[in-house]
Amino acid sequence: MSLPQRPLSGITVVSLEQAVAAPFATRQLADLGARVIKVERPGDGDFARRYDTTVHGHSSYFVWLNRSKESLTLDLKDPRGREILHQLLDGADVFVQNLAPGAADRLGLGAGALGERHPRLIPCTISGYGTSGPWADRKAYDLLVQCQTGLVSLTGTEEETARTGISVADIAAGMYAYSGVLTALYTRATTGTAHPVEVSLFEALAEWMSQPAYYTLYGGTQPPRLGTQHATIAPYGAFTAADGKDVLFSIQNEREWVALCARFLERPELAEDPRFATGSDRVAHREELNTIIAERVGRSDAERILEELEGIGIACAGVNDVAAFLDHPVLAGRDRWREVGVPGGERVRALLPPADLTGLPARMDSVPAVGEHTEAILAELGRGHGDIEALRADAVI
Repeated sequence: MSLPQRPLSGITVVSLEQAVAAPFATRQLADLGARVIKVERPGDGDFARRYDTTVHGHSSYFVWLNRSKESLTLDLKDPRGREILHQLLDGADVFVQNLAPGAADRLGLGAGALGERHPRLIPCTISGYGTSGPWADRKAYDLLVQCQTGLVSLTGTEEETARTGISVADIAAGMYAYSGVLTALYTRATTGTAHPVEVSLFEALAEWMSQPAYYTLYGGTQPPRLGTQHATIAPYGAFTAADGKDVLFSIQNEREWVALCARFLERPELAEDPRFATGSDRVAHREELNTIIAERVGRSDAERILEELEGIGIACAGVNDVAAFLDHPVLAGRDRWREVGVPGGERVRALLPPADLTGLPARMDSVPAVGEHTEAILAELGRGHGDIEALRADAVI
């Protein structure tokens, strides 16, 4: 049975990738139908395969990031391994790499060198702090970048900072690399020119830090850390109900504020109280306001609180743990779960990509084992069985 035609069917992506940022970018290209050939080191492959063993013996990170790809193992320190890679790039559209600083250039795989040898190829470089500038040679991991952009200083409670609970810098960089590659493919299709794409973790997360940056630059102080409370909007945060469960709700405009006072707090006069009359006033007097709200929320169970808030048009939610998220009625009701294979033959649940293209189903193929497709790919390149055996004997593949 032929595969359904998808938006990127016919596009080949070769990726020299590891960890999170580049694999996230290329997995999204694979979701759209691109053929993604993941080049891994012989033996253990991408070190993210060993981050944990929670998914039938496989890493949760790796299973999330690497479905629908093919795995080719090559020793790129050997000239023959590099020649095979260049042979593969002759027929590719995109090359993505997030190697350590300077490693791609040392292998002759920098954007400039690739442009000369493969003029139709779109090289995409994902780095920590950019390929130029004073920090070009520094390694960068997600939490380091969270620290350098100031994100950690905004996350946590008044007493203590905290890491954001997901790899937000890696994810940001992967998203911009993905959209950058799509833009470069469109530009090549319309102009014939292949433009290299470069994304750094630091600059990707810097963009996401723009609101607190503006607040700090023009307000003189940075937004405070307030746990689940919003630093610049009030009331907006979690409050504990009588049954011990947390309920979070948000007031976004004056209409909602008036409704909350009259119909939930049952104190309509608060809407005109000078302490709470505007959004800025409510932030300035957050502690007093939170005391009033906490007393009211503490008189009812969480389910009842949510019903009342929803009834008057206030956005609200319970504060889920991950297990509750997995059983969320929206995921079930909108049929967002699928199954994909992992090495060893097991099947695991996987979420559909968030962007639905009507009539174009996302690709949801298996996660590859290390080097699973090496022989088939080399055979496509005209490497006969004898060549494959010789290369294997010399530990190139």
